[in-house]
Amino acid sequence: MGEVYLARDLELDRTVAIKILPETLASDQQRLQRFIQEARAASALNHPHILTIYEIGVTGSSRFIATEFIDGETLRQRISAGLNLAEALEIAIQVGSALSAAHAAGIIHRDIKPENIMVRHDGYIKVLDFGLAKLTEPKRSTTDTEAPTRAMVNTDAGTVMGTANYMSPEQAKGTHVDARSDLWSLGAVLYETITRHVPFPGETPTETISLILQREPAPLTRFAHEVPPELERIVTKALTKDREERYQTAKDLLIDLKSLKRKLEVNAEIERTVAPELRSSASTSTGPSAAATASGAVAATTPARAHSPSSAEYIASGIKQHKLAAAIALLVLLVAAFGVGAYLHARNTEVAIESIAVLPFVDQNHDPDSEYLSDGLTEGIINSLTQLPNLKVIARSSVFRYKGKEADPFTVGKELGVRAILTGRIMQRGDNVTISTELVDVRDNKQLWGEQYTEKVSDLMSLQRDIAGKIVGNLRLKISGEEHNRMMKHYTENSEAYQLYLKGRYYWNKRTAEALKKSAEYFNQAIERDPSYALAYSGLADAYGLLPNYSGGSPQEFGPKAKAAARKAVELDDRLAEAHTSLATMLASYDWNWAESTKEFKRAIELNPNYATAHHWYSDGPLLSTGRVDEAIAEMKRAQELDPLSLIINAELGSNYIFARQYEKAIEQLRKTIEMDSSFYYARYNLGEAFELTGAFQEALKEYQAAYRLSDDPAMLGFIGHAYAVSGKKDEALKTLDQMKEISRQRYVPAYSFATVYAALGEKDQAFQWLEKSYQDHGPDLALIKVDPLFDNLRSDQRFANLVQRMGLA
Repeated sequence: MGEVYLARDLELDRTVAIKILPETLASDQQRLQRFIQEARAASALNHPHILTIYEIGVTGSSRFIATEFIDGETLRQRISAGLNLAEALEIAIQVGSALSAAHAAGIIHRDIKPENIMVRHDGYIKVLDFGLAKLTEPKRSTTDTEAPTRAMVNTDAGTVMGTANYMSPEQAKGTHVDARSDLWSLGAVLYETITRHVPFPGETPTETISLILQREPAPLTRFAHEVPPELERIVTKALTKDREERYQTAKDLLIDLKSLKRKLEVNAEIERTVAPELRSSASTSTGPSAAATASGAVAATTPARAHSPSSAEYIASGIKQHKLAAAIALLVLLVAAFGVGAYLHARNTEVAIESIAVLPFVDQNHDPDSEYLSDGLTEGIINSLTQLPNLKVIARSSVFRYKGKEADPFTVGKELGVRAILTGRIMQRGDNVTISTELVDVRDNKQLWGEQYTEKVSDLMSLQRDIAGKIVGNLRLKISGEEHNRMMKHYTENSEAYQLYLKGRYYWNKRTAEALKKSAEYFNQAIERDPSYALAYSGLADAYGLLPNYSGGSPQEFGPKAKAAARKAVELDDRLAEAHTSLATMLASYDWNWAESTKEFKRAIELNPNYATAHHWYSDGPLLSTGRVDEAIAEMKRAQELDPLSLIINAELGSNYIFARQYEKAIEQLRKTIEMDSSFYYARYNLGEAFELTGAFQEALKEYQAAYRLSDDPAMLGFIGHAYAVSGKKDEALKTLDQMKEISRQRYVPAYSFATVYAALGEKDQAFQWLEKSYQDHGPDLALIKVDPLFDNLRSDQRFANLVQRMGLA
């Protein structure tokens, strides 16, 4: 907002900082008003941790503010150099003290970030730049004659102001903000000070805002070791999206921060002064668990409460003065008090483990015909646990990367970024199954729980729910009654229908045309056994919906069936996230009803924020199709976070980069995906497309042809023909078209693929004829026409604009 100079005040012989609003900007009324407001806001505050304003004035036609000079560095520089926990807490306490004073004066800062926090060389903190400050409505007073006419500056509703990484959700939405917005920003700064990572790491401001509004930050322990649980609680509370559940005042936040700092200092003093032979018991009593208790929690249980803040110093002093009897007595009392407090606290408030991966249960029968039981049990437990919004659960496709491998829980936990791993084995003998489970805390390689069950196959549903319940109990999670009911929900009472559903999902996850048809058969059989089985209808919709994508049938045949099954699933169970996801996908792919699709996706994510497929298909559906590419990338990254080893999600992220015209990023991402599985054709052809769009035609053809060999999907021929055409090999492109036409006599070949080749050949009339056929077929590929770079040479044609208009994408 201005230029800042180092200056010398000759009157008072002191160094000052001068901020000048340049003459060219002074004519901008909005900038001028904010400049004046910054000066007024800061000058109204008299606080040691807020920049002191000496003067505001005019020289010629320029406005200036004279302030104290701070000899130090920004918090951004200090974070880069590295801070310890005590330093981070002290900085947060001083900033919180400044905000408390500002809020008491009716001023909200609205731009708390490391660049606006200075650290003097003596460690003293100063909060700068009230340029976005907002005056809240002052309380009316009979003695305040200025109150009725005091000028206030407000931003209009819907205007987003601030710095993206530190914006509160309400600030990001452009809605009304209050003091609690500053507390969110301070929480984000504290998170970064401790971890050296921002809590919402978007690559663009749009992506960052999307993450702030939709996802939770990773736990501090992912980036920093030995973080006290109480600090995790404080930061989590400060970053709560619902401001009614956030800290309500800066004073409340300060109480918790100071309490934690005091406890850590007492523990450190005891560690420094207590004799080595007594230190182990004292440190056991006053370790991280005790240090992390909420304000006053330990003190309330100890008879030595009056001495707790300075007891360690008292002991040390006593020893120095040879008052051994008194010192030893006090030491015994202190250790006992901390021991009782720590025991009670550990017993009642052990820190919850908030992340888990359920590895595929090992089928000890080694029988392909019973494999669906082990896979189904694994997937069922995962689905039950994803109903808990505060538990990070790695999705199915990532954990199934470890199927059939001897996986070390510690290594898997590190790769997937989780604290707990569940492993299991299952053996079927006739109508009975024996299941063994083990839950491990990978941080210290400690078994949290293990159990063996022998039950009837028909009791598999009950076993799944029982195991999920035991996991939650041993992770020490606190869940509401509603969350418990959702986790334990019975989707069907028919055991046979449940087993048929498991078989359907088993084949659906194979993602080939033949397997999808087989999965649809099993889902239909499950529905026959239980016509009210909403989950089976959702599975059937997913099977029908994907068949045209794998050239397993035409959209005219399977699109209506998919929509009907999805609508039935929602009708049967309106609280089933899978059902809303299925319906949302069909509305986008086959109806091009973007508004209703978006509504259904948001409902699905609201019901189950941990459902990776909802985030994946929302990104790939209405967000990408309507051109909201940054949001689509952010949503796909959220899916990737929930399902980090999913081949399709990783490949789709690369595809999104292609649609964003970020080809180098696409190539990097798709190469990583192929490193995970070189036989995954979807990543191969997307990599080919990225190569082609950078002019690397030889590499593109190599990847396209590899994808076709791996999949036998005739849609791949459209990409091969396109690459031939744009690289000048017209004859090869025409031969590819003939090959596609020949295949189309026997099986479904998307009209969109024909249009792709004709567009590359420059035969626009033919290209638009095939695009029109795709439109009449309601081909799901056509949903991406607005962003597909392979059709960029048609965009100037009015027929293209008309097509986009008819699809509701204009």
